[in-house]
Amino acid sequence: MAVEPNVRQVSGRPLVEGTASGPVLVLERPLSFWGGVDPTNGHVSDPRHPQYGHSVAGRVLMMDRAVGSSSSSAIMLELIRNRAAPAAVVMGTADAILALGVLVARELGYETLPMMECPDLDYAAPELRGASATVTPDGVILDWERRTVT
Repeated sequence: MAVEPNVRQVSGRPLVEGTASGPVLVLERPLSFWGGVDPTNGHVSDPRHPQYGHSVAGRVLMMDRAVGSSSSSAIMLELIRNRAAPAAVVMGTADAILALGVLVARELGYETLPMMECPDLDYAAPELRGASATVTPDGVILDWERRTVT
């Protein structure tokens, strides 16, 4: 009897190239970073959001799409500056505002994070909860609960 990981690779389009790994945090609903994420600690601060209180810091943040203000790029920049940013961001629909915050951080000399657009990923899939992921310029590698194979 062997234990094999349940692994799946998903193709995507890099918005900001890079490689990162971490536990997955799936946002069940779109979130505006402006007023929705605390830039000092990375916690979801919108009390109406299902992931209220969860931290995005060091996580592979997955969401179908982002919403909100053009100020979200400033919040992403502050998250990066405060070392409270996600390890990577994977989204169904590209968000130029969030990508701009990452690109500005890179220009300012901060260590940044990869962003990937993956429109074919099912962001509501139950196996994403508790998964870990690696984001590369070629796509996203998902690994969720190990199962025993006979």
